[in-house]
Amino acid sequence: MTARNLTAIGFDADDTLWQNEQYYRLTEQHFTELLSDFAEGEQISSQLLEAEKRNLDFYGFGIKGFTLSMIETAIEITQGKAPAEIIEKILGIGRDLLRHPVETLPHVQETLESLAGRYFLVMITKGDLFDQERKLAQSGLGDYFDAVEILSDKSAVTYRRIFSKLADGPERSMMIGNSLKSDIVPAIAAGAYGVFVPHELTWVFEHVEPPADAPRFRRIVHLGELGPLLDGIE
Repeated sequence: MTARNLTAIGFDADDTLWQNEQYYRLTEQHFTELLSDFAEGEQISSQLLEAEKRNLDFYGFGIKGFTLSMIETAIEITQGKAPAEIIEKILGIGRDLLRHPVETLPHVQETLESLAGRYFLVMITKGDLFDQERKLAQSGLGDYFDAVEILSDKSAVTYRRIFSKLADGPERSMMIGNSLKSDIVPAIAAGAYGVFVPHELTWVFEHVEPPADAPRFRRIVHLGELGPLLDGIE
């Protein structure tokens, strides 16, 4: 396969196109400070992570689910005695997280600009619908994409469906993202290329071993390396 036979490219959004996890880390730090009279920060963070994992099937990925998990953790840490003031502050820092600025990552805009019109570009992201729409609008990147898919989760079935519906099938498609678990492994399983762009901050839930032996697995340091990678695909 040559780059000319590759017709569609999917991009993850959070921590691939713009910063995201750093805001969650700052919010978590603020949260542990709120509960510092009741437990150590490490214990609070550990229980918060467990609450997030439990709640994924109910609330999905995104800030609203994270906020509900913080409230649940506060109730657990305080053994049901969390003051209303603390709950109010948790809701406040959750709203602040929904208002955080959108900071695009290096090489994003020029890369999308160079690819637009040459490939069918689709943003494939998971999370809260309103929040992802807000970030896309504020990023100024929306015009580069031919389609946008905001999902509750990502799987091989998801990628197969999207690339078959919108493009020429997964075999002629590529998925790019910072999460091996959500962006790369399932895209490769669907038959697409998977290009891993590591981010220094990635949620622990998204960590899996890279599919190093997969013929369609690629890794780049930043999106500025995508052009040469496309040129080299045969």
